[in-house]
Amino acid sequence: MKKFLVSIAVAIGFSANAQELTLPTFTQYLADNEFVISPTYAGIGDYVKIRGNALTQWVGIDDAPDTQTLVGDVRLGQKSGIGALIYNDKNGNTRQTGARLSFAHHLTIDETEDRFLSFGLSYNINQFRIAVENFDTDGDGIPDTADPSIGDDRSTTNHNFDVGILYRSGGFFASVNASNILNKELNVFAINEPNKLRNYYVYSGYRFKKNIRSNFEWEPSAFFQYFESDGRSSTDINMKVRYWDFEDYYWAGITYRFLNDQFLDPLNVGPMVGLKKGAFYFAYSYQVVLNDIQLYSSGTHMVTIGLDIFQGLSNCRCTMR
Repeated sequence: MKKFLVSIAVAIGFSANAQELTLPTFTQYLADNEFVISPTYAGIGDYVKIRGNALTQWVGIDDAPDTQTLVGDVRLGQKSGIGALIYNDKNGNTRQTGARLSFAHHLTIDETEDRFLSFGLSYNINQFRIAVENFDTDGDGIPDTADPSIGDDRSTTNHNFDVGILYRSGGFFASVNASNILNKELNVFAINEPNKLRNYYVYSGYRFKKNIRSNFEWEPSAFFQYFESDGRSSTDINMKVRYWDFEDYYWAGITYRFLNDQFLDPLNVGPMVGLKKGAFYFAYSYQVVLNDIQLYSSGTHMVTIGLDIFQGLSNCRCTMR
């Protein structure tokens, strides 16, 4: 039991250290919500697209990570788009809230071949806080800890930027991004607090049909992420299948996430389902955590609810999905 508690502490500590580096994505982007990972997707589509997401990790374990996001983007003119994301993240005794404002511009390389190039830029504001009020168990207003550095309001606010580029050709897509490109001004909570928050990620896949009359669409994809601060990297391998019913559709899929030096030892694996009916969107994802935590947790759950409203057809194919 002692070894298990140690492993839990290490896992939570690892996640807390990574928490400020980037918003946990898990399968949020797979719920037809690519804008959550890249500003380059802002304005692609004929609707104002709104997605609300709730992600609960390691259900059954106290103080496990819990994240909520609200995302929206819309086309601006015929060849540009804007979007916004707000989030709230809790992980043990750490708290993170923030917002992301994005702009994207879309260019046509070859209209007959549906080849497009998009550029995106985001401004991020993030507040990271230690919930010192949780350390006060006797109600005297003083944290019950032997560490004299923990007291009053332990928080810091950071400002940063993301950049990205997206290439689309027929059913193929590839997005390359750099997040939190500026170094952080240190406000030391721990000796190993990183000041390099940069992480780099690539999201790529292909959407194809057996023929143009087919109602089924397959979408294999991969998401690679690398953290500059400590050299960690991970990969998601995904498969989705959609069934189209005119403008409505239903989909199902599966994802496999692993650290890149442990391909045969996955972090988690799980199914996904979703649908779009009229203006309403819904998706659910479940992930089994494949380590010692699975003995004490029922897994990770994610629910996405969305609306596609205010349809406005574009005169440029570069902003069509």
